[in-house]
Amino acid sequence: MKFTLDVENNPTGWPDHTQLPESDGTFVKKFQEHPQSILLTDSITPILERIHADGNYCIGQDSGIYWRLTEPLERGAEAPDWFYVPNVPPTLDGQLRRSYVMWQEFVAPLIVLEFVSGNGTEERDRTPLLRTDKQETKPGKFWVYENAIRPAFYGIYEVRKASVEVYSLIQNRYELVAANDRAHYPIPQLGVELGIWQGTYQNAELPWLRWWDSQGNLLLSGAERAQQEQQRADREQERAEQERQRADRAEDELEQLRAQLRSAGIEPQL
Repeated sequence: MKFTLDVENNPTGWPDHTQLPESDGTFVKKFQEHPQSILLTDSITPILERIHADGNYCIGQDSGIYWRLTEPLERGAEAPDWFYVPNVPPTLDGQLRRSYVMWQEFVAPLIVLEFVSGNGTEERDRTPLLRTDKQETKPGKFWVYENAIRPAFYGIYEVRKASVEVYSLIQNRYELVAANDRAHYPIPQLGVELGIWQGTYQNAELPWLRWWDSQGNLLLSGAERAQQEQQRADREQERAEQERQRADRAEDELEQLRAQLRSAGIEPQL
């Protein structure tokens, strides 16, 4: 794909999200990846809406983050399985974002998550970008996140191992975050923790990557919240029915007592 600079509409001469490819033509690698992204987004949305009352945040799911201008254009992007950027609008010029362009916004994601589909080598590749007069090496994904995109947290989730590694950017280098006593990884800026939950979601029993609050309470998906609310309503209805039955029994017992008093020639005052 040949790119022609549109200096009239973009005075910087650099392409924006509408001019950059939003896909490299590949398909999702595993059935589990799409529901996993939905689960992460769905369950943390109430937290983000509370933090960002103005609605200024964006979430990418298998979407490109452009960090350099290359030929072909796709070579200058990474496409994390899930990422969150605070304090940026979810749309630009009235359009949903096609990708996230670092040279447009200068705001790094707070957290980037990769779902391992192979053996994890690609997600842990620290090969640096090296240029010579004739060629350049393709930088590894880990190196790009650590040195170019620079999210505060980088997570590597392996469903087959039921594990997640979380790295924190400290003094320009990623350091492995230690798990807390709940085997979770705190993300202090959000007041949440990241960890593995064994359970069923969208008809699949798997070790899912999920969020908890800082007290260790699982953040529920919309369906789980609705189910919890329905269970609460059912319990309330059951309690109300039990109260009605108790009241009916009490009235029956009172009527029996009245009948006994009348048979004894006493007019009940009850």
